Formats: sequence, structure tokens, C-alpha cells
Amino acid sequence: MKCPFCNAEDTRVIDSRPADDNTAIRRRRQCEVCGKRFTTFEKTETLPFMVVKKDESRVPYDRSKLEGGILRSCHKRPISPKQISALVDEIESVIFHQESKEVSTDTIGEMVMERLKNLDQVAYVRFASVYREFKDINTFMEEIGKLLGGGLKAEGKELEK
Repeated sequence: MKCPFCNAEDTRVIDSRPADDNTAIRRRRQCEVCGKRFTTFEKTETLPFMVVKKDESRVPYDRSKLEGGILRSCHKRPISPKQISALVDEIESVIFHQESKEVSTDTIGEMVMERLKNLDQVAYVRFASVYREFKDINTFMEEIGKLLGGGLKAEGKELEK
């Protein structure tokens, strides 16, 4: 493993321990040349699968795209990076255990929304607005109405539809 500081190829493992619910190994390494320490993660390589987009094109699955969408919807919300990572891990686990080697963006989007609804309702509405391509304020209000169980209320007042 190359040292990220000096690019030397001579590093040694100082400590190894399980990470991500025993799905990965976290290794602390030390460079033999510069002496600096760094962390690496080792994960089982999964078989690549394709994501079927709305236009029927297919692209390889990319965790960072899923994580990025969730991160944007959770911006300035009381949600930790650990919670976001756990959410992505949970979705990946469901996807990877399917029989199919393809998954649609609709399926992924619905899984994200289902989990965000329970985690943070503001993040849920943010994600839904992009995922469902809200065109106007009425669409937002309908989605918020679903969250509130039908009747929209703002500071104790009934909102008109």
C-alpha cells in the first residue's frame, strides 16, 4: 500500500479491526520511510450491477452518487455522517441481495425516501422534491400533507388546498 504522504511503497500494518458491522476491515498503517500513519479500509468486492435510469440507459452502480444525493438532502440537518453511511449501507444490502443484476433508479429512490421519512422529514421533502421533480409549490404541499396525515396545518391553522 502506497503512503498517501510520500508515495513510498513500504508501509506496514499496525492495527486491524472490523468495521461497518463486520463487512470491512479497518487497518492502521505506518509508512516505513516518512513514519506517518494513515487508515485504509478493506471491503469484499461485490459483483458490479447496473442502474437503469429513467431514460432506460444503464450505468454502473456508484455508491458516491447515492451518498451525494442523500448528503445534499440532509445539508444543515441534525443527521450525522455515520447515520448517512448506515442508511446507504442498508440500501446497498437490500440491492446486493436481490437476484437481479440491475436495479432501477425508481427502486433506489423509493428506498431512500422510505428511510429518510423515518430519519428526518425535512431531508425527506428535500430528496422527494428532486427525485419526484416537483414543478410547483402545490406539489410540495401535497407531499407535506402526506407527511402530516392528510390535513395540512401551520401554527395551528388549517391550510387551504
